[in-house]
Amino acid sequence: MNVTSLGFFVLFLLLGLMLLWRIPYPQRKSSAQRPSAKVSIIIPARNEEGNVARLLRSIGEQEMKPHEVILVDDHSEDGTAETARKAGCRVIPSSGLPEGWTGKPWGCWQGAKQARGDLFLFLDADTFLEKDGLEKLVSTYEKGRGLLTVQPYHRMEEPYERLSAIFNILILAGMNTFTPWGRSRRSMGAFGPCNLCSREDYFAVGGHEKVKGEVLESLGLAKEFQKRSLPVRCYGGKGTISFRMYPGGIRSMIEGFSKGFGTGARAVSPGILFMAVGWVTGGVAIVRHILHSWVVGDPGWLFQAGVYYFFYALQVHWMLRRLGNFGFPTALLFPLPLLFFVGVFTLSFIRIFLGGKVRWKGREVKTLSKDG
Repeated sequence: MNVTSLGFFVLFLLLGLMLLWRIPYPQRKSSAQRPSAKVSIIIPARNEEGNVARLLRSIGEQEMKPHEVILVDDHSEDGTAETARKAGCRVIPSSGLPEGWTGKPWGCWQGAKQARGDLFLFLDADTFLEKDGLEKLVSTYEKGRGLLTVQPYHRMEEPYERLSAIFNILILAGMNTFTPWGRSRRSMGAFGPCNLCSREDYFAVGGHEKVKGEVLESLGLAKEFQKRSLPVRCYGGKGTISFRMYPGGIRSMIEGFSKGFGTGARAVSPGILFMAVGWVTGGVAIVRHILHSWVVGDPGWLFQAGVYYFFYALQVHWMLRRLGNFGFPTALLFPLPLLFFVGVFTLSFIRIFLGGKVRWKGREVKTLSKDG
């Protein structure tokens, strides 16, 4: 076995190990210490009829009840608003999008301005709470205050959805808080689907008005909390909150990831970016090693490459089992989601940095400021 290639392979595995060393999950308090805070759940939604029904059903099944549930309907063309009303949700029709705002921050801001709770829980419409999920979120928030941000557990139903595997890994890794030294590092941002904070802190930092033109508003919101010396705490959602990201087909998944991933990459710390690029490069190199060995017909090299491939797949499985119901076959076929990631990331780069805009839910969203 070639010593040099073995050394590089071990390095690739170590990089992956450090990227997602530890992922904490929200925990509930004992029954004698259950939280009593008044929680306003705020859901910005546009054409989310099916997703909203599932989310509101999961909220209704919680043992801990929210003070109110507000859905801000962004001119939906389906039954989103009517579905929410039937579920007992307070529906706020969004007013016209002001100059300089993007849709989601505008929806969140309108909801927050009318909310009456002590705590604001902002949820994307495609999320849904697991058993005792609301209590786990509030209990965990009360241990450290600031901004509690959670990346939901990814529940998939169709094979194409598993192409998102590498994106799921790198979204968490990019936050800089799941490494061996993560507890001593500031988060690089917040996840978009689930954020919890107090009313007082939200308006003190300026809320979504401060990030009104951002494509990934959660990254900017986290920075505003940190400017006020308020902690931003990142968690995984397994057992607390889940989502099914893009049930509308592979095209919607490409559109969704290309909307935000290129922008998000700019916020990643140099150290995490180095590790992530190194780990992804390792996966590409292993696949190339196998193909080359097979073409030249060298059994010894092919065996070595096969060993590398298997252990890399095991690591991918170790990562993914904490992030979603990907299953071992997804990890074993990791070159497919790896190729998908490279392709979508390239498309995202072209759209964001050359085109200056992306398309999302029927709208053109500008990604660059006037001054570039």
